Amino acid sequence: MAVKDRDRFSTATRIRLIGEQTAARVYRSQTRRQDRRSRLTGRAALLAMVLCSLVVALAYPVRQYVAQRAEVADLRTQQRETRQRVEDLRDLKARWQDDAYAEQQIRLRLHYVMPGETGFVVVDPGAARPSRGGLGAGARPWYRNIWDGVDKADAAGRP
Repeated sequence: MAVKDRDRFSTATRIRLIGEQTAARVYRSQTRRQDRRSRLTGRAALLAMVLCSLVVALAYPVRQYVAQRAEVADLRTQQRETRQRVEDLRDLKARWQDDAYAEQQIRLRLHYVMPGETGFVVVDPGAARPSRGGLGAGARPWYRNIWDGVDKADAAGRP
């Protein structure tokens, strides 16, 4: 038995035992790592699948939300512009309620003159388009166009 005891405590035997124990630990560690890896891979795949499902499920509602927000912004801009237009029209209506403004516009647009005044129409020769009767219809006063229309209708009715 002395040989066995000596064998048991020899350096070579101890190194061999340490090597075997280390190999066993490494093997167990690798096995555990592989088990963890396989579990993590399965978990990761499940997590990825859940995330993809969420992305697919939320893509359409998010797109609708963004589109509706853009539409709301457009409608607010349109509302602001419409309110401004209403204010401008109210101002114009208030101006037309003033007799002096109405008289000014009537004189300007319809070429009216007050009794005792002499009316003149200044025409830019380069701007007027000549027609058969001289000035173009847009450059003449409105009443001239009416009378020309009456004259033409009267001439067409005669044999």
